[in-house]
Amino acid sequence: MLLTKLRFWTSFLALAGLSVGVASTTLAVPTASATNASLHVTQILLGSSLHHSFTLAGSTTVHTDALTNPDDISQWGGDLYVGFQNGVGPQGQASTDGNIDSTVVELTLSGHVLAQWNVIGKTDGVTVDPGLGVLATVNEDANSALYLIRPWAPASDAVTRFTYNETLPHLGGTDAISIYDGRILISASAPGTNGSAAPQPTYPAVYSVTLDEATKVASVSPLFFDESSATIANLGSTFGSSTQLGLTDPDSNEVVPWSSGRFGGDFVLTSQGDLQQIYVSGAGASHQQLSVLTLSQSVDDTAWPTDSEGVLFSTDSTNDAVDVVTGHFDRGRPMVVATPCGANSAPATCPAPNYPANYLATLNLDTGAVTPVAVSGAPYVPQGGLSFVSQHDHGRYKGYDGR
Repeated sequence: MLLTKLRFWTSFLALAGLSVGVASTTLAVPTASATNASLHVTQILLGSSLHHSFTLAGSTTVHTDALTNPDDISQWGGDLYVGFQNGVGPQGQASTDGNIDSTVVELTLSGHVLAQWNVIGKTDGVTVDPGLGVLATVNEDANSALYLIRPWAPASDAVTRFTYNETLPHLGGTDAISIYDGRILISASAPGTNGSAAPQPTYPAVYSVTLDEATKVASVSPLFFDESSATIANLGSTFGSSTQLGLTDPDSNEVVPWSSGRFGGDFVLTSQGDLQQIYVSGAGASHQQLSVLTLSQSVDDTAWPTDSEGVLFSTDSTNDAVDVVTGHFDRGRPMVVATPCGANSAPATCPAPNYPANYLATLNLDTGAVTPVAVSGAPYVPQGGLSFVSQHDHGRYKGYDGR
């Protein structure tokens, strides 16, 4: 534990003194707010600097490719874990050069690579269960599975693939993972891929998952459904009234830190295409309650600044980079990856007029307003992953409780 803390603070201090080796450009985002205007982006790792090897089906020839498409990101102690999707399709389809492997990379907070592991399929959710190791889902649309990676184990024993105990009842795939009160909670993404179109009252929106390491089976049970009832959370004339959900795109999820001014301690699911977040109080308990916050823009990942002078780690698939965003953060406003092209209303060809590329934004937890923020530094188009690391408390997010 002492070594872990030492590695964290060594990396953190190194970040504070990072020099920027790229030309400074301010991103053109729609109606950028002056809030967080001092935020600066630095690339700490490029996928092109890393490689993985694979063998094509029916061949003995070993191919080597650079890593591409970084997506989800999670932090544990002084290290980050990032899933690179390497061009694999959302149902596990091979990339254009025949690769079917994603790669999970362990790196320090300053970008030094420590280890990497291949998993079969397109990795979407990556998070840490301190009692187990690193968890990664694959294949967000169908043919999904779950991996457990033990970073401390020998390479031959480090990766375990779990199959689900049944055909997933929502007939889709899986995405983000959070650890809430000891429970593994996984988003039931792309509902109806192999069945009736969503929403459906029998389609789970989130699964609670238990692992049997002897049989390598992951058993699922629904936390709530795509058409469950929820209380309207947006302040206004309908605040507090009940509504029926109609979720079509369960995607990212998080555990809200207790320091949040609203929803502290809740589990939250983002239904990206529906422009909604579902906050769950007492998830999995008999007193579980759902609240729905409707957003002004489609978003993917969410991170809660717990310190005004912390740092935000982010992935950028467009530029094949893992980035760190530094500056002054507003503790009252979560940071989000705004994804206009992820909205259900987005045109088939996107970006397009009124549907710009992804951008960094803040979220108003009372109104649901998503407000772009201006950033400078390296080229930056945020993807799915955000992780905030506080200067004073580097653990309380994505289910990691600092123990």
